[in-house]
Amino acid sequence: MQINIEKLPLPTGLYVVATPLGNLKDITLRALETLASVDFIWCEDKRISVRLLQAYDIKNKLFAYHEHNADDEMPQILAKLEAGASVALISDAGTPLISDPGMKLINACRERNLKLIPIPGCSAPITALCVAGLATNRFLFEGFLPNKKLKKQAVIDELKNIDATLVFFESPKRLLSSLELIAQMLPDRQVTVARELTKIYEEVITLPAAEIYAEYKSRERIRGEIVLMIGPATTQVAVSQDDIDAALTQALAKMRVKEAANFVAEQFGLPKKTLYQRALEIK
Repeated sequence: MQINIEKLPLPTGLYVVATPLGNLKDITLRALETLASVDFIWCEDKRISVRLLQAYDIKNKLFAYHEHNADDEMPQILAKLEAGASVALISDAGTPLISDPGMKLINACRERNLKLIPIPGCSAPITALCVAGLATNRFLFEGFLPNKKLKKQAVIDELKNIDATLVFFESPKRLLSSLELIAQMLPDRQVTVARELTKIYEEVITLPAAEIYAEYKSRERIRGEIVLMIGPATTQVAVSQDDIDAALTQALAKMRVKEAANFVAEQFGLPKKTLYQRALEIK
């Protein structure tokens, strides 16, 4: 790719640089100038990041910074910054610190009053959200869903009544089990699977939860990096405290306190803890 990238003198600081999700053309000129000009670049996986540098003929040395070596590498990065160097932090794809170990480094820089400079660009959650057809006025990014079914179920149960689009990262190996659980818990909720964004086999599908589970269950193999989104809860009809108390009283006549609270919480789409405390008061 023939682009004239000027190497500029940069003030000391940590430059948090967004990189492409997959298509190497999705990078800003400012990001390229920064990567060409900083004294050092720390990245997640050198094997991936070197492709970006080679594509734009950027000759700068890469150092690895990831969850397995962060404790060892962070003192070296901080020492370089305190000595007056300019350092870039990049991830394998998208904006650093979105579900990666960069937060510890950022906090350490803030504690030492070291300058932080964002170099904006691609972000998988935002890219997926803008073409999903789900509500964009309010959304909540939750990172990766837990591996274990019960923990995953607890997260979805906690978030399901929030009036916002829920955004997760998911792996191909776990996608089907996550879709199955969502289909069981929220069968009519709109769900989007955005897969391989900006790449050759890019795919964005939005369907009711039960239908999108059936779609992916029929496939022999699922590949690629995935953003999984759940549409917001439908607006709940206002419920008075008298209605809630009446329902709790009726449920308590037949059930234990915890069971009654959970039953009424499901009925009205209200927090279980709140209903449990109220049930104790009524009893």
